[in-house]
Amino acid sequence: MLLFGIALVFTIQSHSYHKSKFINSANFLSGGVYNSVNDISSYFDLKSQNKILSEENKRLNELLTNYQIDTNSVDIDSTLKLNYKYTTASVIRNSYSLSNNFLLINKGRNDSIKQDFGVRSPLGIVGIIDAVSGNYATVLSILNSKSSISVKLKKSGHIGSLIWNGASPNIIQLTDVEKIAPVTTGDTIVTSGQSSIFPENIPVGTITDAKLDATENFYEINVQLFNDMTNLEHVYIIENTDKKEIETLLESTNE
Repeated sequence: MLLFGIALVFTIQSHSYHKSKFINSANFLSGGVYNSVNDISSYFDLKSQNKILSEENKRLNELLTNYQIDTNSVDIDSTLKLNYKYTTASVIRNSYSLSNNFLLINKGRNDSIKQDFGVRSPLGIVGIIDAVSGNYATVLSILNSKSSISVKLKKSGHIGSLIWNGASPNIIQLTDVEKIAPVTTGDTIVTSGQSSIFPENIPVGTITDAKLDATENFYEINVQLFNDMTNLEHVYIIENTDKKEIETLLESTNE
């Protein structure tokens, strides 16, 4: 075997054809090994990569949201005043089969999170911050009988209230839409921007069916959510930096 090995080395070194074949084979083997190692490293690096992507999405969401508000702005740059700030968070617990469902997330008072901040996922709204501790917060899910969020028909702009009847975690109800509104199956529902919690035009879902209520003045509408509320991992917490000013002004007006 020793002599065979020595002969093989001499043969490869003295014949260009054999040498090229050996190099190609070595490259193929080493490439396969490195590729496998890279796949393993990439797998164990998914958590950090997801965190990087989540932070980048947070930044882009802030820019998009505030650009829609500041329509007079020509350029989006670091000088743009952020009316809405985003914070990334992970969902630790999530209930969706009860009548009053909540989520638990891993950000709290130490991360400047406060009650009544909005919560969304990349696909749409999730709920509103309900209670906060140092490092955690509970979220009043949109799948909660106590939840009521102002939304609108994207095409016509007609306003309604988003509530949940407790039947399905994939279907939510839209009420208080006047019968004069052009309601069509497949229409998109988005946030109205008329509250100080959520910015305008965050996706909610699409209309599956609609009918007039008992008074025949308003629609009762079922909406298929864009979010899969049974499978939430990463969310964004939304802070309206002008919320206190807006609420103070409204309180003084009401008085």
